[in-house]
Amino acid sequence: MIVLETNIDDMNPEFYQYLFDRLFENGALDVFLTPIIMKKQRPGTLLKVICEKEKFERLKEIIFKETSTFGIRYYEVLRHKLDRNFENIETSYGNIRVKKGYLNGKLIKAYPEYEDVKAIAQMSGQSISDIYRNAMKYIEEMFFKF
Repeated sequence: MIVLETNIDDMNPEFYQYLFDRLFENGALDVFLTPIIMKKQRPGTLLKVICEKEKFERLKEIIFKETSTFGIRYYEVLRHKLDRNFENIETSYGNIRVKKGYLNGKLIKAYPEYEDVKAIAQMSGQSISDIYRNAMKYIEEMFFKF
């Protein structure tokens, strides 16, 4: 894994949404911004992009083209991730995908897929928090009841 990062203090903040879209479309695994104080006590933004090594060159090019930066730092990092899969569950609100995470072969977490919960809320007019809570109840009963 590679982390690319740069400090930005002179870019129109409206451009960040477009930048995020381009980075994710081209293989970024994560993109985030952190507010920072730069030299001369100027407020700025730290842009960080996490990617697999083979995406590095393309993402570096996008950052140079789509931001005001003149330099990018990068370094290799290690990552461990849970084994995971998705399973569909049928709730009283409708079908929702559940992301399940395993450590050493044991299920340790499961959460409803946000986009499914959001879509049901938009279509049904129900509260997103009610739908999420309902889905979590199903998940608890289906996967964690002992």
